[in-house]
Amino acid sequence: MGGLVGAVTSTAAAVCLSVTYKRAYHRPTGGTLPHSESGSDQTGPTPGIIGTPLLTQHNGIRNQEFSRNPGLTLKTVEGEGDPPGSRSRRSEITMASNSANISSDKRFLIFFDFDETIVDETSDDMVVQAAPGQHLPDWLKDTYQPGRYNEYMQRVLAYLAEQGVTESDIRSIMEKIPASPGMLTLLQFLRTRPPQDFEVVLLSDANSFFIESWLRRAGARQIFHRVFSNPATFNKDGRLVMRPFHSHDCARCPNNMCKQVVVREYVARRTQERGRPYQRIFYVGDGANDFCPALALGPRDVAFPRRDFPMHQLITETHEAMPGDFKAVTVPWASGEEVVQRLRRLVAE
Repeated sequence: MGGLVGAVTSTAAAVCLSVTYKRAYHRPTGGTLPHSESGSDQTGPTPGIIGTPLLTQHNGIRNQEFSRNPGLTLKTVEGEGDPPGSRSRRSEITMASNSANISSDKRFLIFFDFDETIVDETSDDMVVQAAPGQHLPDWLKDTYQPGRYNEYMQRVLAYLAEQGVTESDIRSIMEKIPASPGMLTLLQFLRTRPPQDFEVVLLSDANSFFIESWLRRAGARQIFHRVFSNPATFNKDGRLVMRPFHSHDCARCPNNMCKQVVVREYVARRTQERGRPYQRIFYVGDGANDFCPALALGPRDVAFPRRDFPMHQLITETHEAMPGDFKAVTVPWASGEEVVQRLRRLVAE
């Protein structure tokens, strides 16, 4: 079945799921990826991408906030540095940029989350190591408001700058975050595949500076054709200024990013540019805000939730409460090597 479904089904609208976070931390040794060459491959049949938005959750302080989702509409957002009165659809501008640089013959599209998926920590938590005493004052933590985590992190970054934390300090912390188990193996697998196999996209509610710092240190930046995250750059005063990625009408996502909106827009744009859909779409994640975009996957697509993390728990609850409503094949993982094993079989079909 082709196309994207934007409305909520009556069944989905009648159900509100809950989840208790179960955090499974690992501490693998770090490393970098060796460089290699790629070959070629052939294209195949076409799939569909369908889905019904149910619910999701913000990153960050990880409060459990689930309710019905009335639908998804991307709004414009005015960011710091934009001309007065200007409005920019930042996500669309980002998606449209350099589209000619991506080959149109990719067979598969794979999305990755960053925090606790590619890396085994939450980068927003790790940056607190740069604060005096490696903790934030209570008055700052008390400014957090549910659903507005991006704004809270902007205040955290401003506080760090006031304490004399430099760009080099933050970069050093990001570079030392360990990869999740088997993740470097998975990234190396994607690098060594023929160029017609995978279009690789990173989609994260962290920020561009944290992500780029880690990817470049790991030697993995060139694997990703696109990185979608909250833009973050240092201003003339040495403060890391983070802006929201976009705004939207998804009631259960943080106000700065709905990953399902990004996935839907990206797939629609790339399908139009390519003139055909992808054979399959994959999504690798861990959090509840990765459950929302996974609902946009079709029955030929594959969701890879980190085992026993919120994304996995929400998928399991959905299967139990509403059999058939979650369309994608589900393959839980504890190590990226499990993802490699399934991808090997799928690309050989």
